[in-house]
Amino acid sequence: MQADLILRRANLPNGARGVDMLIADGLIQVVGPQIEAEGRKEIDATDCLVTAPFVDCHFHMDATLSLGLPRLNRSGTLLEGITLWGELKPLLTADAVIERAMAYCDMAVAQGIQAIRSHVDICDDRLLGVEALLDVKARVAPYLDLQLVAFPQDGFYRAPKARENLLRALDLGVEVVGGIPHFERTMDEGRRSVVELCAIAAERGLMVDMHCDETDDPLSRHIETLAAETLKHGLEGRVAGSHLTSMHSMDAYYVSKLIPLIAEAEVAAIANPLVNMVIQGRHDRYPKRRGLTRIPELMDAGVVTAFGHDCVMDPWYNLGSGDMLDVAHMAVHAAQMTSRDDLHRCFAAITSEPARILGLEGYGVEPGCDANLVVLDAADPIEAIRLKAARLHVVRWGSVVATAPPRTARLDLEGRPAEIGFRARR
Repeated sequence: MQADLILRRANLPNGARGVDMLIADGLIQVVGPQIEAEGRKEIDATDCLVTAPFVDCHFHMDATLSLGLPRLNRSGTLLEGITLWGELKPLLTADAVIERAMAYCDMAVAQGIQAIRSHVDICDDRLLGVEALLDVKARVAPYLDLQLVAFPQDGFYRAPKARENLLRALDLGVEVVGGIPHFERTMDEGRRSVVELCAIAAERGLMVDMHCDETDDPLSRHIETLAAETLKHGLEGRVAGSHLTSMHSMDAYYVSKLIPLIAEAEVAAIANPLVNMVIQGRHDRYPKRRGLTRIPELMDAGVVTAFGHDCVMDPWYNLGSGDMLDVAHMAVHAAQMTSRDDLHRCFAAITSEPARILGLEGYGVEPGCDANLVVLDAADPIEAIRLKAARLHVVRWGSVVATAPPRTARLDLEGRPAEIGFRARR
């Protein structure tokens, strides 16, 4: 077999070290030591981690890179961000949304992201964002899997035409049903929105991903309804609850009931460490809550738990760079997950776990998997998170689509090396 690409002497996320990887016809064909073959192209990956690509399972691509339009979020709160987005929506053009989204996709791919689930607001009666991102989805398909969620940003019941618009968006090809029950006018309307949206998903055979309880209010318990409706409609394994930040403020007794229900329903949990660390707890003085969902407890219960980037330079978050290692780095600190096992779980939360949530086929680093890979300037997942390691090579279907140099620095210090790197000495 003529190899299109061979990676030499790589380390893998499972701890294997010094293995070769032979790629042909867009697939990983052989993984093992010292493969006796020659490739049309070969990459020396000695002591570098080769992983399946990063997956961002929660993002807002219709708003990305719109920072400052039409003004800045001065309070930094979720509600001002929603208000600001409402001011911007009437000013949007399809060309502008497409241009910003394409620019973000370039940024994401360069940093090893090859799959994104983006929520797209359907409360603009023009469905301008939906049509723009469907256009982007087709354009980036050769190098990025883009999955879209029909998201009623202004509330499924609060916005007059949200139900009609959501169904239109699904008819146009949006794949996932979204919701925002905690933003409805009352708790009961929030509960009913979850019930109706799950019924729509079940009828159409679609997945569900709801912004759920993105609040510091411990009485916001729509995740309970989401889990119950998942079981009612047989949607196990096809539903995700995003944010779930009210769990940070709930009492331990209630959570001891809630997490087993989430696990029984096979509802996935998606945390957004960067954004929720700055959005939540805004009404607190001191002590100030972190406002992040209960990541370790959910993982311990067997709940599929992943991290999303959520926002990059938009009405809610004026930072961000499309770096999923930055997301994992924040989670490690905010959730106090610094054991070796926890660090590996946080790496899985930006790779294999979100791939499960999106239902990506052919994902992994085993023979038969798609040859979609990232070569990192790090020996293992822990070092990758610690350094937010350079993406030396990004590979899509066996072809290198992005490269970057390793991170080094020049020194001018008497008696010291002229150049240093930042990896651990071994």
